[in-house]
Amino acid sequence: MPDIQGVTRHIAKASYKDWDRCDLTYIELVAGTSVAGVLTKSKCPSTEVEWCRKALVGGKARALIVNAGNANAFTGARGMEAVERILSLTSAHIGCDKSEVFVSSTGVIGEPLPKDKAEAGLQRAFSAQSCDWEAAAATIMTTDTFPKMASTSAMMDGEIVHLNGIIKGSGMIAPDMATMLGYIFTDAAIAPRFLQEMLNEATAKSFNSITVDSDTSTSDTVLAFATGQKTQSMLRSCDDPGADAFQAALNDLCLQMAHLVVRDGEGASKFITVNVTGAETEASAKTIALAIANSPLVKTAIAGEDANWGRVVMAVGKAGEPADRDKLSIAFGGIIVAQNGVVVPNYDEDPVATHLKSDAIDIIVDIGLAHGAATVWTCDLTHGYISINADYRS
Repeated sequence: MPDIQGVTRHIAKASYKDWDRCDLTYIELVAGTSVAGVLTKSKCPSTEVEWCRKALVGGKARALIVNAGNANAFTGARGMEAVERILSLTSAHIGCDKSEVFVSSTGVIGEPLPKDKAEAGLQRAFSAQSCDWEAAAATIMTTDTFPKMASTSAMMDGEIVHLNGIIKGSGMIAPDMATMLGYIFTDAAIAPRFLQEMLNEATAKSFNSITVDSDTSTSDTVLAFATGQKTQSMLRSCDDPGADAFQAALNDLCLQMAHLVVRDGEGASKFITVNVTGAETEASAKTIALAIANSPLVKTAIAGEDANWGRVVMAVGKAGEPADRDKLSIAFGGIIVAQNGVVVPNYDEDPVATHLKSDAIDIIVDIGLAHGAATVWTCDLTHGYISINADYRS
């Protein structure tokens, strides 16, 4: 991953859990960095989410602190005390306002973040040498099985700008931000309000179009930081030169990151793409696609490599969106298995079974009513998911 001017990464051991690994990430940002964010819609958000929502109003950032192993959610005043201590220490260290410090925590819900461990970890991070992107990505992990990183670039005003992203997420993944902590960094110069507009657009068809288990976390956060260290003029609207190129790059980066999360779904063995066409509206198509992607029956059938297209019919029917049984068509891997409400003549399941043995599965559903279309990404449901979550706290 290329360097992003104005971004310095540090990691340290705060020992939030009994593990021998770094679990605190401290990223310092150059003065003047713009910030935008998309946060969970959960009605039980963490203190960190509430703080970020408030701090985003200012549009500027100087630091990001991410704690892994403890979500600090549903922890009341004690959780807020830890966040306040982190904000005070970091703002004093940098010499900035608290509103320019952003905090995230991920891990077990209901356990207050220990202030003493947070303070000690921060002091170690302040004095630590800078680290590479992979180390930063590894430090924010919880049940993830590999560090997740993505990178792309855009040509703006005759100059190449870079975009890097790190993300964690494996379970408790559903639209409206999934259980993810994702961070995007660019050296482009972008006004905060416009950066927010672009992040909203990129999120709709990436982070909010994936699901692992239909559960939305208390801590979901995606933040984008633009350091403005490249010399091109600041982007303020979609009419500015280079805005389209940057939006395309941001969309690509967010989709890369979202796909990494699904590929690492807890216990997952297959990456599933659900394409729905022919719905009455795009929103209707997305609702139907999510009904398919979230169905335990569909997901376990895929895990078992069973071409049970009847489960897809079931999911379409339960979605609550307009559909006509006798116009419905279903395909796996481009092979039509049912059309106009019935199985195709001379149906041969062998090529479908072969497709289901691969690790990338395509489910295509045509509702046959209009032109609404949507794509959602998910994974299969295996015994591994149960094992990981049954033993999560132990």
